[in-house]
Amino acid sequence: MWVETLKSKIHRASVTDANLDYEGSITIDEDLIDAANMFVHEKVAVVNNNNGERFETYIIRGERGSGTICLNGAAARKVQKGDVVIIMSYAMLPLEEARVFEPTVIHLDEKTNRIK
Repeated sequence: MWVETLKSKIHRASVTDANLDYEGSITIDEDLIDAANMFVHEKVAVVNNNNGERFETYIIRGERGSGTICLNGAAARKVQKGDVVIIMSYAMLPLEEARVFEPTVIHLDEKTNRIK
């Protein structure tokens, strides 16, 4: 049996921009991508703590050290600059591995998007 489990999470990031006129995706500071054990082009679920929106998109690389969290394309309609979001990716694991697997979770300072 396989189980879908949380692989990585960026907890309480502040949206720095929303760009409607762009192909759909989420731009994330490359330092945060690395710290969260996420990957460019990886599918992610995004939860907006301010309005309850939940949606899926994929990651594109943002400037390293910039703190960028930018929703692009249609997803830009689901956030506003300053909204607090949680970004999660999942993995399929065999049941026995899933029972002991520990996801990578990073907690951010909501004002600067720096790791606490």
